[in-house]
Amino acid sequence: MSELIIEAATFRQVLGNYPTGVAAITAMSAAGDPVGMVVGTFTSVSLEPPLVGFLPDKKSTTWPLIAEAGHFAVNVLASDQTALCRQIAGKGDKFAGVEFTISRHGLPLLPDVMIAIECRIQSVTDAGDHHFVLGRVLGLEATREGDPMLFFKGRYGGFADLG
Repeated sequence: MSELIIEAATFRQVLGNYPTGVAAITAMSAAGDPVGMVVGTFTSVSLEPPLVGFLPDKKSTTWPLIAEAGHFAVNVLASDQTALCRQIAGKGDKFAGVEFTISRHGLPLLPDVMIAIECRIQSVTDAGDHHFVLGRVLGLEATREGDPMLFFKGRYGGFADLG
């Protein structure tokens, strides 16, 4: 069977119809500064042992700082945290004016997120133009109820309960 050539723009447009959750991955750099990036690729992987994963772009300038740290936190964002999301996703000082706490594992945790998960990097696997990062969960907590932030068709939004 021959492989079909799929244009990147078509791939992005079609898969943009699949909503994803939004999480900020944070860590402390070797210099002791908080670093962070936003991903829409966070997922639970395994219950035994407890593993989660995410896929940073290989062109990311933040990922190497997180990789060097060896540990990271997953901060699952709520739908009312668009400004925080855009700041952590942007360039420059991503933590300017952002209050955060340092966890018992030395990781920066963002304020008022829905879920905070602390991890040790278990493995990093090549995945095309991304890496697949597998993290061993060291601790986790659901910190508030609410509406999760979703990314859908290039926009941020929330969940509409039809039930």
